[in-house]
Amino acid sequence: MRAAALGRVADSLRADGGLLAAALLPDGPVVPPNDPDLASLVASGPRAAGDPAVLAAVVEAAHEGHLLHHGRSRLLDAADGDLALLAGDRLYALGLAWLSERGDIDAVRELAGVIALCARAQAHGDEELPGVAWEAGAIAIGWGSCAELAAAATAAARGEPGAAAALRAAAWTRAGRPPTHLAGEPGVTAASTDDKVRAL
Repeated sequence: MRAAALGRVADSLRADGGLLAAALLPDGPVVPPNDPDLASLVASGPRAAGDPAVLAAVVEAAHEGHLLHHGRSRLLDAADGDLALLAGDRLYALGLAWLSERGDIDAVRELAGVIALCARAQAHGDEELPGVAWEAGAIAIGWGSCAELAAAATAAARGEPGAAAALRAAAWTRAGRPPTHLAGEPGVTAASTDDKVRAL
C-alpha cells in the first residue's frame, strides 16, 4: 500500500514538471526500514473503505512534506535546502487538496492539525511528538476522531507532560487494537545508511 501511495505522489510531481519533477530520485522511492507505514494504517480504517488508495496517498504525501521540511525525503534529492522546503510546502498542499476533493472536511481538519502539531514540536525541540502525531493523525483520518483523541491532541498542542504517550494511547484505543509497529513493508527499497531518508 505504501509503495503504491508514494508512487502516486511521485507521479503527481512528475506530471507537474519543473524543479520538483527534476529532483525525483531516478530509481523510485527509497524508504528506510524504520519508516512508519502510515498508508496501510489509514487505509485499514472504516472511513477509507470507499477508496483506501486515495487516503493512503494523502497521508504519505503530507508525511513526505514533513520529512522534506526536515531535510529528508523518500522521493526527492533533498540536498538543496530551499528546494526541500518548497517541495515540502507543495506536498502538504497536495495532501490537503486531495482530501478537499473528497469533500472530507473533518479529515482536512485532522491533517492540518497534525501539520501544526509537528511544527510546534519542532519549535520546542520535542523529538518524540512528531512520530506519534502522524500515527494519531492517520488513525483520526481513517477511523474518525473522538472526544478522547481530540482531548489528547489538544493536550499535546499545549505541551503537557506525557502528552505524546497519552495521544498514542488514545489513537490506538480509537482504532480498537493495541499499538502496532508500523515500520517495514516488503517490496520497497530500504536505505538505512542514506542521510536523506532517515526516519523520525
